[in-house]
Amino acid sequence: MPHHTPVRPHPRASMPPPPRPPVAAPAPAAPCPIRVAPSRRRIPAVPRAVSVAASHAHDAAFLRRAADVADRSAGLTCPHPNFGCVIARPEPGGPEARVVGEGFLYAQGTRCAELLAAEEAGERARGATAYLNLEPGDCYGDSTAVSSLVQAGITRVVVGLRHPLKHLRGKAIQSLRSEGIQVDVVGEDLQSKLFKEALTSCLIVNAPLLYRAAFRVPFSVLKYAMTADGKIAASSGHASWVSGRASRGRVFELRGRSDAVIVGGNTVRRDDPRLTARHVKGHVPVRIVMSQTCNLPEEANLWNVHEAYTIVATQRGARRDFQKKLAMKGVEVVEFDMLNPRDVMSYCYDRGYLSVLWECGGTLSAAAISARVIHKVYAFCAPKIIGGVTAPTPVGDLGMNQMTQAIDLIDVSYEQIDRDMLMSGFIQPIPDLSPVIPSADEIPSVDPEVSPYETNIISFYKTWDTFGAFSNFSPHPIDMPDEKGDCLTWPTVEHYYQAHKFVGVDNPQANDIVQEIKQARSPEEAARIGRTRQREFPELIRPDWESMKIDVMYRALKCKFSTYAHLTEMLLSTAGSVLVESSPHDLFWGGGREGEGLNYLGRLLMQLRSEILGTV
Repeated sequence: MPHHTPVRPHPRASMPPPPRPPVAAPAPAAPCPIRVAPSRRRIPAVPRAVSVAASHAHDAAFLRRAADVADRSAGLTCPHPNFGCVIARPEPGGPEARVVGEGFLYAQGTRCAELLAAEEAGERARGATAYLNLEPGDCYGDSTAVSSLVQAGITRVVVGLRHPLKHLRGKAIQSLRSEGIQVDVVGEDLQSKLFKEALTSCLIVNAPLLYRAAFRVPFSVLKYAMTADGKIAASSGHASWVSGRASRGRVFELRGRSDAVIVGGNTVRRDDPRLTARHVKGHVPVRIVMSQTCNLPEEANLWNVHEAYTIVATQRGARRDFQKKLAMKGVEVVEFDMLNPRDVMSYCYDRGYLSVLWECGGTLSAAAISARVIHKVYAFCAPKIIGGVTAPTPVGDLGMNQMTQAIDLIDVSYEQIDRDMLMSGFIQPIPDLSPVIPSADEIPSVDPEVSPYETNIISFYKTWDTFGAFSNFSPHPIDMPDEKGDCLTWPTVEHYYQAHKFVGVDNPQANDIVQEIKQARSPEEAARIGRTRQREFPELIRPDWESMKIDVMYRALKCKFSTYAHLTEMLLSTAGSVLVESSPHDLFWGGGREGEGLNYLGRLLMQLRSEILGTV
């Protein structure tokens, strides 16, 4: 782990508190017929330290609530930075405060938490305090979060964490302060032991983002279920079921919180798992099978890609004939020069994944731990004893022969789930990114004229990445005319594009699909519906789709960038650079893993840029 230098205290942390406003003298009491001598007992005033402590306690409680609110989308959508906003104002005539509005980011490309909270609070937001678990920054180049708080009349903002991504860190805080809003950041402006629990809540709810920012790999969780004598299966390999139904329900929740679930070839051969999150109609993780030899069964539940997307990661050149069979089933095969957990995690990082769940056997889990890509462990222990010298254990050989070499888990917690016991803990602590936080007088900026890469290539993918507003998932609604000339509002470019696969088809079911996509709550859901319906009902796809899809996309992009002036400025600022959508799996719209993609989205953006500049 890198050595961290101590955090330099924020300049405002050592400043004396502002002078308290003068208190108006109380109104004279009504005349009393009985004259009472004044008491010699003096009622002590409430010490200022007590009032400050009470204020900090309230701030900490609302900040914990903001972190809890931020976690409400977990399992419903693809993992994303979790933003929660709680707006509270003092009760009339008392020190207590009450919540008047709250909101959370549902998914990438949806309305921000601050806007939702401000809308719920309405006029009650004026003069109130907003509590944010994380500095705003769900879409690079979008200022909706800041403007929502300013327009709502918020006078103070309490922030749990600065944004961990360098191109977003400090920007929203500086913007709020420039608008005259008091911004207090925990650990800088607010330094009290009372905030320890609140800060921990803020760290945990965005642990995937913090690990990804610090280590350039997704946050990886190892999960296993074992008997009381430490076995994950019988000597025969039979493992159904080690844990109880309630514990398996918790596993479904963990899957729903993950971008992908990883297993090894042995698990596929022995258990034939489905690896879906069957508990909710929400996010379905990608299923990844790691197999060096590609020695996998011809038929398996994982090859059914109607339930979920499947990737097989294998060694270059392994069973090419079988790879072709998998491709015919819709399974993506990714070859590595040397298959290992570290390279697979780098690949997942390139795909934009924030969180990965490992549900593998002992051999692969040991390799992943040795490669230092596992960050947290969930161990379900069932009150059973199976025995067996050859019965498998959760973790294989780590090369340790003394107990002093054992890995000590951090921040361990225990929870009883029916008859089972769940123990969880971190192998590596949540990264402390505070040493690189700029001081108050430093305004971090990103010069869009300068490429973040050695060549003049600007890549974009997730909305929170640099130039993430170029993504079709960015939260920028567009107004486009329909076939009758009526103007319709589409939540994102992705909604518009996916729906137009079915527009113009003379079939009521196609019209229903268009409305289903248009009403999707997030661009992620719109994309999933569009792709799923395309596979299920190929006869409903408009016959000219392959020849028209580029034109459909270009019309939507022109509308988006002409509607939002700041996006046009951002696009023009990239003049002279090559724009690449860095999707490693979409070889038509994206650039591919090794530059083999056609990058049509990047090409269309460059064409639009040239058109605006008048250089076409």
